[in-house]
Amino acid sequence: MEHNCPLNRVQLGYHTWNLLHTMVANYPDEPSPQKQEDIYQFFKLLARLYPCQACGRDFSHLLTQRPPVTNSQNTLSEWLCSIHNDVNQKIGKSIFDCNRVNERWRDGWNDGSCDQI
Repeated sequence: MEHNCPLNRVQLGYHTWNLLHTMVANYPDEPSPQKQEDIYQFFKLLARLYPCQACGRDFSHLLTQRPPVTNSQNTLSEWLCSIHNDVNQKIGKSIFDCNRVNERWRDGWNDGSCDQI
């Protein structure tokens, strides 16, 4: 597929999860009440506006069943990883070890493979 073609549903999902995990990886350790409200509203709006309507409905349902835990970077990262694993399980993908979420999306792998030369 040409790199400058519209994203299909799988590509859109992959890039969306990367964006969400990267945002959450950089979320404050001690967020203000406003920051907590902002991230919650962001997730709600994403669910409503997502280009894949079925995906957006599913995400909205997950938000209702298990609202984001926004009181720290760690709790929000754990929440998002858990939600992502729920989606992965539903579509038959492997489950990610949530103990490694910051290593994957914030700090880089412990083996140094993400270190810049």
